[in-house]
Amino acid sequence: MELRVLEYYLMVVREENITRAANLLHITQPTLSRQLSQLEEELGVRLFKRGKHNITLTEEGLLLKRRAQEMVDLADKTRRELVQGQGELSGTISIGSGETKSIHLLAELMTEFRRLHPGVSYDIYSNTADHIKDRIEKGLTDIGLLTEPVEVGKYQFVRIPEKLKWGVLVRRDSPLAQKKEIRPEDLLGVPVLLANRDSVRNELANWFGDCYERLDIASTFNLLYNASALVESMNGAALCMELDTRYQNLVFVPLEPRLTAGAVLVWKKNQFFTQTVEQFIKFIMNARERDNWAEGGERK
Repeated sequence: MELRVLEYYLMVVREENITRAANLLHITQPTLSRQLSQLEEELGVRLFKRGKHNITLTEEGLLLKRRAQEMVDLADKTRRELVQGQGELSGTISIGSGETKSIHLLAELMTEFRRLHPGVSYDIYSNTADHIKDRIEKGLTDIGLLTEPVEVGKYQFVRIPEKLKWGVLVRRDSPLAQKKEIRPEDLLGVPVLLANRDSVRNELANWFGDCYERLDIASTFNLLYNASALVESMNGAALCMELDTRYQNLVFVPLEPRLTAGAVLVWKKNQFFTQTVEQFIKFIMNARERDNWAEGGERK
């Protein structure tokens, strides 16, 4: 598969129309159709269902869309890395992060590093720890800010010193909002929203104890902003970590017994990084020593 043809494919997927895609790519429609047919022949699968005015993807087409985007992104990242100058640090550092208050510390480090090296820019990807680790493994992300529980044995890492507090996000007019803390039995009979990470759900199940099997789990989620709309609509409770974000009609109430989690900055062991990423990692390590962060993995 040629990278150029995958880029053509992604344009057709985006436009859902071969003629429009050909115009944007500045090639003829027959040429683009021929390239797509050759791609299907090479792969031995049908990628599209062609309608009168648009195309839809088959299951195989959806899989190729995901893989093609990863390959194109990796190629773009490689190009940027190769053109970085040998003098002043420049180029892009790719960082993945979940929704966490720890982002403030990382943001301060990013700002300070860019003040020293104005030619540096950042590409931030937001998702859960599992997705960020997957991108690190594929070489799409350099550094991840992961919220525990998370397995970091295969990474080099440093721990963020701040502990994150677990609680529930509920409507202001909910009886739960009047409590100083939330106990497991308080959530029985309430539509509950849980994170869709298995490791997180297992930790919360331990906190709930015998109450867990009696919960009304209405939904799972990965980003809290989207879950907050459902909390407001169904007068439910989203189990989450405390963020600095304020929601107009919602309040955060901590859990009792108290439940906390940490966060870690991770990068792949024995990975070749650009000089810019290497220097940023050293900058993080120096900040840890300077500010006496909690112990984590050591950079070799």
